[in-house]
This record gives sequence, structure tokens and C-alpha cells, in this order.
Amino acid sequence: KIKTLKKCCFIFFICYNKNMKTIIITGASGGIGFEIAKTLAKEKNNLILIYNSHKPDVKTFKNCNVKLFQCNLTKEREIKLLIEQIIKEYKKIDVLINCAGISKFQQIQDTTESDYFDIFDNNLKSTILTTAAVSKHMISEQKGNILNISSMWGVVGASMESLYSASKAAINNLTLSLAKELGPSHINVNAICPGLIDTKMNKNLTKEAIQTIVDNTPLSRIGTPKDVANLVEFLISEKANFITGQIITIDGGFTL
Repeated sequence: KIKTLKKCCFIFFICYNKNMKTIIITGASGGIGFEIAKTLAKEKNNLILIYNSHKPDVKTFKNCNVKLFQCNLTKEREIKLLIEQIIKEYKKIDVLINCAGISKFQQIQDTTESDYFDIFDNNLKSTILTTAAVSKHMISEQKGNILNISSMWGVVGASMESLYSASKAAINNLTLSLAKELGPSHINVNAICPGLIDTKMNKNLTKEAIQTIVDNTPLSRIGTPKDVANLVEFLISEKANFITGQIITIDGGFTL
């Protein structure tokens, strides 16, 4: 009986580990990235949080193996070394969530070459380089899930945020291309386009500007990081395994 029990426990352990997902989240110190991490930490996953300058506090995370890594995602060598380290330790990467990004609020006539590289390096280049490094391993495993956190401004454009809007529009089209390219390897690729979300990134907006957006939103409110995290949780679940190449707006109906 003891031998049988040990055998059953061993089988359960193997099955349990196979069901655990190894998930990478970039931009994990941001409002949306950190909320995504908190939501997925409840599922007993291997969670790998990547940040650049602001280290997220994960002391309250439970039932989850969480590791923090500092990395400049605009540097190809740093990314490759980090992904190799992750593969060596975890043997696989099931999910990549590209959430790293910055915004800049300015008129086009005030925009400089430095502004251009700052926005596009942090938003688009980081997404491309990280996806390139991770997808190599997903292709070898013939499975995976990639989620790009974009913006509704990548769909309709935003006044005073031309560079940010352009970078997010590029991410949306990158998503469509990758869905076609990686689909034969059973890798799902989707983009989530949040509307105005209550995060530090939007603290520069005036109360009047926020109210204007609320007044033009059918659901009459701005979004929360949890709204986005809930959608992420669904899209990386088995319930969504036939969804790919989608640019999904989550904006309370603002872009209707």
C-alpha cells in the first residue's frame, strides 16, 4: 500500500508540474504589469517578472514561484542572456506577456529625434527583441502564448501622443504578422488595447481631460488594471486556445 501511495503521489507530481505554466511578464513594475502578475500569481505558476529601473514588491504573492530579473529590454544581448538563463532553470516558457512601455505627452512640433528613439525603443523594439528570443524556444516546443499589451490609441490615435500612438499601432500590426508566422507552430499571438486605465502613467492628465473621456465612454468610467488582468488571465487559459491574431480593445466602448 505504501509503494502504491508513493507511486500515485509521484504520478500526481509529474502531472501537476506539466500543468504549471512558466510565464514571463515584462514591465512588471508598471500599474498594469504588476496587476497582471498579482492575478496570475494565484494560479500557482512559475512567474518571471522583468523590470528595468523600478523593482516590484512581490512579498505578498502567495501560492506561486516568483522570480525577479532586472533587464534593459532595448539591449539585445541582455535579453538573450536572460532568456537563456530562464530556459536553463525552467526548461520551457509557456507564456510571454509584453507589457513594458513608456508614454510621452507633447505636441509634434516639440518632438525630437531623441524622443522618437526613446518611445520606439522602449515600446516597439523591446517587444520585438523579447519576442524574438522567446519564440525560438516556443517553436522548438511547438506551443506557446504571446500577449502584447498595446493601447486603444494604437487603434484610433491620440492627440499630443503621436509617437506613443504610432508605436502601439506598430505593435498591433506586429501581432497580426506574428499570429500568421507562429500559428503553424501552435503559438497564439494576440494584442490587448486598454483604454484609459487608472495608473501612474495617466496621472499627468487633468480632471477635465479624464472627465471628457468618461463622458465619451458608454460604460461611463475609466478602466482599472484589474480589468486588463482579467482579460489576460482568460487569453492565456485553455478556454482561449483557438483565439489568435486578435487586437482586442478593452476601453468601456470608447472607440465604438
